[in-house]
Amino acid sequence: MKFTFAHNNLNVLNLERSLEFYKKALGLSEIRRKEAEDGSFILAFLGDGTTPHQLELTWLKDWERPYDLGDNEFHLAFAVDDMEAAHALHSKMGCICHENAGMGIYFIEDPDGYWLEIVPGK
Repeated sequence: MKFTFAHNNLNVLNLERSLEFYKKALGLSEIRRKEAEDGSFILAFLGDGTTPHQLELTWLKDWERPYDLGDNEFHLAFAVDDMEAAHALHSKMGCICHENAGMGIYFIEDPDGYWLEIVPGK
């Protein structure tokens, strides 16, 4: 038996705002969508066009308050081929929330408060 990664999930308050952020900040595009027949939820799956890994954004109709992220000690990491250009874009967007120059990495924050690590590609 072998397991492989399929996707990661993040719950979001405003699906359209989140889709716009992930497109602009990370170049992720919606590749498929699942909507509940009763309208209670929407699952939007995003991809980077290179790897098979997907990010699932879940919108719940009846959820009206920000999600409790606890200490926010979890994150997703994205490798980028042009760290300088990425940093400039994220600076312009105002979404950089933490930098570690010594390690050569930084984090951006999405509209719901999730941290996303940006690392140089290998």
